[in-house]
Amino acid sequence: MIRRTKTSKVAEFGDFQTPASLASLVCRLLVDQGTKPASVVEPTCGIGNFVIAALDAFPLSQRLLSLEINPDYASKLKSRLGDRADAAKVKLICESFFTADWPGLLNALPEPVLVLGNPPWVTNAHLGRLKSANLPKKANFQNHRGMDALTGKSNFDVSEWMLIKLIEWLNGRNATVAMLCKNAVARKVLSHIWREGLSVAAAEIHGIDAGQHFDAAVEACLLIVRLQPGRNCCEAAIYRNLGLTRSNAVIGYRDGMLLSDVAAFSQWQHLLTTSGPQWRSGIKHDCAAVMELRRDGLRYCNGAGEPVDIEDEYVYPMLKSSDVADGNTASPRRYMLVPHRSVGADTAPIEHNAPMTWQYLQSHCQHLARRASSIYRNRPPFSVFGVGEYSFSQWKVAVAGLYKSLKFAAVGPHEGKPTVLDDTCYFLPCDSEEDTRHLQFLLHSHPAQQFLNAFIFWDAKRPVTVEVLRRLDLVKLARLLKTSEPDIAPERPRAHPGSKPDDAIEQGLFDWSASANLRA
Repeated sequence: MIRRTKTSKVAEFGDFQTPASLASLVCRLLVDQGTKPASVVEPTCGIGNFVIAALDAFPLSQRLLSLEINPDYASKLKSRLGDRADAAKVKLICESFFTADWPGLLNALPEPVLVLGNPPWVTNAHLGRLKSANLPKKANFQNHRGMDALTGKSNFDVSEWMLIKLIEWLNGRNATVAMLCKNAVARKVLSHIWREGLSVAAAEIHGIDAGQHFDAAVEACLLIVRLQPGRNCCEAAIYRNLGLTRSNAVIGYRDGMLLSDVAAFSQWQHLLTTSGPQWRSGIKHDCAAVMELRRDGLRYCNGAGEPVDIEDEYVYPMLKSSDVADGNTASPRRYMLVPHRSVGADTAPIEHNAPMTWQYLQSHCQHLARRASSIYRNRPPFSVFGVGEYSFSQWKVAVAGLYKSLKFAAVGPHEGKPTVLDDTCYFLPCDSEEDTRHLQFLLHSHPAQQFLNAFIFWDAKRPVTVEVLRRLDLVKLARLLKTSEPDIAPERPRAHPGSKPDDAIEQGLFDWSASANLRA
């Protein structure tokens, strides 16, 4: 029998009650925008702060449907309604969101319909670890395939599933969905409904202070989606907070791509390609305590602080996102143990080639066996991923995936060995230092930065992705810069010992367009 902690209960039932003040602010915003619902729905009402706020804000509404899985909370809401004159219009159902007959319940409501509230901010994977039944039956509902399904994209926020389903059930009707959620969830929901061509008349994202309202360290918002038959709007205005009346940005959806800046994309979309350069991610090992090392004199020590006596054959200097973002690439502070040079390659030769390394790995095999990701199942022992001959290129142009910066770093060899990157970095392998400087020169240009920024959401957990980087056509960019006005040209690359003079570098920028490294 599993004994659930208070923390588990909080996560399982989304037990982060919306403050009454915030519920009132949300309803006031909707009133100011002219929202006049005939029906109001609160699908996860808790103790009812949104229910009370909606009754006060929308007195002309005819019905208010609320759903709550927790019977104690449902009882509290009944008590709060008490002798209110409008209490009779409230229908309270004590049931899980995931078992309710939502199509039937919604179809019975008069239009316009307003759905508002604050669904649980928890992922399906977390609920699965809690052995909770309070989650959707189907995982990977976005139908991710291959490695995406194995490495985490099939994990989703429960609120994402709930919001998408509510909007789908209301598609074709006059309705407004106004829900508090994470920023990332709001964007995923919008991307889905735009991709599916649902009848969206307008959409907005209003930032909220999750730390102030929920004591949560997450970027959050109020997502508003207005549905109307025959409409197909694929843009959303962004407001920094609930109090603003003028948006500061517009995001949108074009040709299967979610855009963080519609205006910037419109200006630079001629640089778009569907067969861009093959950006690579760094090496994924999921066991830093064993696979990442530091130098202690002439010896290595691992992440647990243990001294490590191994051969150098499988050890490479390494950089993490923090190193790349800070530009600290010349003298790596860490080293990585890389047991093979391609995914799935046999690791048994280590025993003969480097017996001390083999002994070290064997002595920590339990740590490596406990790696949770399914990508390591049925693989040779000590396997890593994201590794190939490109990982060992002597020169690379790299960018940090986890940092709020589009700073591209030149990465060269260290102590005669190629420098590898961890899986929080992305890079293009290069044939020489000159190619590396040329690419760095291009990627820091104004057009490149503006183009890439049109796709990047800087509040995301991993703002920079391979998918975004591959959209930039570097050959078109080089040609553009060769013929453009000086104000959009990049800064000249800095001179390095042994490198070509500046004029040779600048000319070379436009001569390597046939380089194999720039082809898909």
